[in-house]
Amino acid sequence: MEKTLIDEMMEKARKAEEVLENYDQQQIDALVKAIGKTIFDNAEILAKEAVEETGYGRVDSKVVKQTRACAGAWHYLHDKKSVGVIEYDAEKEVATYAKPLGVVACIVPATNPTSTIGSNGMNIVKSRNVMIVSPHPRAKKTSIHGVQLINEALAKLGAPENIIQIIEEPTIDLTQELMKKVDVIIATGGAGMVKSAYSSGKPSFGVGQGNVQVIVAEDYTDYKPMAESIVSGRSYDNGMPCTGEQALHYPKAHEKEILDAFAEAGGFVIPDDKVDALANFLFNDKGMTNPAHVGYTAKAIAKEIGVEVPDNTLLLLFRNQGVGPGHILCKEKLNPVTQLFPYDDFKQAVEDARTNLKWEGAGHTAAVFTHDKEKAEYAAMRLPVGRLVVNQNGGAGSGGSFVNGLAPTMSLGCGSWGNNSISDNLTYRHLMNTTKLAYPLKNGGLPPFDEIWAE
Repeated sequence: MEKTLIDEMMEKARKAEEVLENYDQQQIDALVKAIGKTIFDNAEILAKEAVEETGYGRVDSKVVKQTRACAGAWHYLHDKKSVGVIEYDAEKEVATYAKPLGVVACIVPATNPTSTIGSNGMNIVKSRNVMIVSPHPRAKKTSIHGVQLINEALAKLGAPENIIQIIEEPTIDLTQELMKKVDVIIATGGAGMVKSAYSSGKPSFGVGQGNVQVIVAEDYTDYKPMAESIVSGRSYDNGMPCTGEQALHYPKAHEKEILDAFAEAGGFVIPDDKVDALANFLFNDKGMTNPAHVGYTAKAIAKEIGVEVPDNTLLLLFRNQGVGPGHILCKEKLNPVTQLFPYDDFKQAVEDARTNLKWEGAGHTAAVFTHDKEKAEYAAMRLPVGRLVVNQNGGAGSGGSFVNGLAPTMSLGCGSWGNNSISDNLTYRHLMNTTKLAYPLKNGGLPPFDEIWAE
């Protein structure tokens, strides 16, 4: 049978894999650093190319996304062991050896055409794997340029060719063939692509939909910095990131102070009689996100629905018309808009957030603003999310940064809630096989059964 393009790419990948498997930690880390530093150094030109090619998002936001993602990844990865013995349990005399997974397919979305390649590529190569990128057709030129720049940097280090390859003319058929022939898949994109990855028969790491619920507890009164943080996070890249704050649950007794803080930060509450127009603009008649209207600025949306807003408007706020299923605006919205849910009782706010998440966005992220650890812990117990960030906006906190202890990543696992295999932030540790070397215990042996059951 005649070889396909994917067959040829796989052959090249296997040859690169054989060389990379024999690299030591220092050699691997040099490659990882080069991948991240290349995207970091070229963030501005790649951001401009992405916006020009796709029509999505903001150049300044994409510069920040690429620089923070790659710098954060290197800061996290630079001192981690991924070659040879990476752990040793002296008490149990078990040594853990890291082994590569092989060839990893990286499915890249149009919204993050190079930051995903940089961040995922660093984690993939850190564990001595090689990568084949399937870019989104709408962003293929930008992704191809990013890979070309990375490969030039790797060549200067004497690295083998084809550590990172990219499909230059992506199609659904080629992507599906790729997913069936690689060893592992990282699928960052829409629900359909993630489902296809999990249906490929190969181990896969997917992501889920976001619908970040923010809960402001009664004790939290630092409204000005909170509002500035949320407006900044939700208007970032024109509201397209899945980590944007979709709903704000706040104490009704403090509504005026909170909304005043948002107005000062660039938030504007649209009239109640314009909420239906907003829903019709964001969603089509089938209840799906209207792709033609994704990533509009707040002012552009306001103009479309006939609302006059101040010049400083960055975020549109609107009052809820119900909770959960049956209320379409409780779903994920890929624009700088946030729904308002004033509450009388904190626990009810948590339940409302839980209802919205269970309809869409379960497994992803939520945020709570509080100085009361018991309230934060209560929310953590009740909300079906993989990460709950405290006193931080969803975008800065969920993907890991320099402000919390979460691992930096561009792939946020959503667990079984979001039909994903992990609920963690994807890192190099998920992208390695391990061998356990186990010696006999010095004081081993089976204790009497009555002692075991008496424990």
